[in-house]
Amino acid sequence: MSDIPISREEAWKLILKHNSERSDLNHYLESEAVMRELATHLKLKPEKIEYWAILGLLHDVDWGITKNNVETHLTKAPEILEEAGFANEFIENILSHGYGFNELPHLAHKVRTEKVEHALAASETVTGLIHAYALMRQGRVSDMDPNGLKKKYKDKTFAAKVDRSVIKEAEELGITLEEFFSIAIEGIKKIKDKVGLS
Repeated sequence: MSDIPISREEAWKLILKHNSERSDLNHYLESEAVMRELATHLKLKPEKIEYWAILGLLHDVDWGITKNNVETHLTKAPEILEEAGFANEFIENILSHGYGFNELPHLAHKVRTEKVEHALAASETVTGLIHAYALMRQGRVSDMDPNGLKKKYKDKTFAAKVDRSVIKEAEELGITLEEFFSIAIEGIKKIKDKVGLS
């Protein structure tokens, strides 16, 4: 039994209803791909793999309507997701990637504790590092090396807005950072054409 009340196609339509900027859409697709690859690597059941993937796809569903007033980000998401039939657990998982951010006053005091929460936060954050590194490499992700990505991770001046401490939460899943980088690159490679990479 799946906890996802709508199809993947319907989830994408929900994204497009509230988001239109290409860079944002690329981020959602990459987050979905990393979550799918991560769940597969962790040998989760097929319905859980889909659950994690849809979490990645929909995690910023209200960004298109809240980005001009950042502190309202993730305040519209619950209503949008509830209307689409999602359960409270899914909605809480979505909100969890905003936990601890001072820019989001309603979530700043909360702390991630569940594996799925760490997975979503780390996955959606690492996409920023990978995409920036790919653009530096003429848009190439197909031959990206996890060791090269790790060097960029250690260089705090590169993609400076990417929060390294959130990426490090991947270790809460019982994997090393190196493994996580390898998994994340592999996931994005599979959809490179959809996100303007090669």
